[in-house]
Amino acid sequence: MRIVPGEIKTSQLHAYLLGAVAPRPICFASTVDADGTPNLAPFSFFNVFGANPPILVFSPARRVRDNTTKHTLENIRRTKEVVINVVSYDMVQQMSLASCEYPAGTNEFIKAGFTPVESSLVKPFRVQESPAQLECRVLEIIETGPEGGAGNLIICEVVCMHLNEGVLNEAGQIDPHKIDLVARMGGDFYCRASGPAVFTVPKPNTTLGIGIDALPEPVRNSRVLTGNHLGLLGNSSAVPVVENISNDERLKELLREYDTAPEALRVALHQYAAELLDREEVALAWEVLLSDSNGGKELRG
Repeated sequence: MRIVPGEIKTSQLHAYLLGAVAPRPICFASTVDADGTPNLAPFSFFNVFGANPPILVFSPARRVRDNTTKHTLENIRRTKEVVINVVSYDMVQQMSLASCEYPAGTNEFIKAGFTPVESSLVKPFRVQESPAQLECRVLEIIETGPEGGAGNLIICEVVCMHLNEGVLNEAGQIDPHKIDLVARMGGDFYCRASGPAVFTVPKPNTTLGIGIDALPEPVRNSRVLTGNHLGLLGNSSAVPVVENISNDERLKELLREYDTAPEALRVALHQYAAELLDREEVALAWEVLLSDSNGGKELRG
């Protein structure tokens, strides 16, 4: 399917973009209008763009249907201040309610049932229910276009951060299962970033991984191992040399069972290695992949 912007309706392109570029973190922005009335609104065109100085960028885009702008953008143009609150699963329905297009001057803290807390360095209130609240001063607003759907990039610097200590682990780091964040997908879909949805990926080998191209040919061209499996193996510093049969009981069982069937053995070994790699047991996976019915000869073709 080939899509060229300008050849389809903006609303359709917008839907494809939101569905394809996801999940997106949610910027729950608190501002105040010229009269000091609080305003709350969520935006999913949002991310962090630096730590020194600490920079956040989000975009209250122009409405596609009628090319109007959001109250958040109008308030920020006047005050140059905003509090960005992150959204946890426990507050997602209230956050969604705050996204209703209430008339100007409506206090979404009241409408959505949130608790306003005075900020330390800026005028907009923080959302008490949010596990992390970032007070920001706006550095620049970049308009990307004048038509409906165009973004307004708000570049802001974090001047104070408030963090609920209950989301920290014993090492003082944010625990993804405790902070329990949600992210925006396309349409009505959201993503909960905790529980089984959270997984780890080892950081690239600092001594340089050998790469998938350097894997033994039967491993590289495996009909069982996936790209993710090969990526884990390719992050190794070297292809290990297996000189003795591993003490792993399941491996020993496979070597005995398929002693006279080398092709079937290879498939069985790769299936077992895939299970090990899914558990990130890379060292044992290598032993399995480089063992054959002779008990230690490398599977190099």
